[in-house]
Amino acid sequence: MVSQKVVIKNPTGLHLRPAGILCKEAMQFKSLITFTFRDNTANAKSVLSVLGACVKCGDEIELVCEGADEQEALQALVQAVESGLGE
Repeated sequence: MVSQKVVIKNPTGLHLRPAGILCKEAMQFKSLITFTFRDNTANAKSVLSVLGACVKCGDEIELVCEGADEQEALQALVQAVESGLGE
C-alpha cells in the first residue's frame, strides 16, 4: 500500500468534470484506489463516491493505492490532480 497527500487546486473543487477525469484515470489501474478526506473514504473509481466526498478547492486529500500497480497508479493520480484535472 502506498499513499500521498495532495491539495485540490481546481477553483470549484471536485465537481462533475474533474471527478470524471479522476475516475477515468483511476480505472486504468488494477489497484484498489481510494482517497480519504475528513474521516471519509471515497472510491476513486466511482464518480458518485468522489462527488459525495464534497471536496472543495484548497482541501487536502490522501490518495491510497493498494495492488499490483500501486506505484504507477499513485504517480499518475498525483500528477493528474496537481495538473488541475483538465481545468
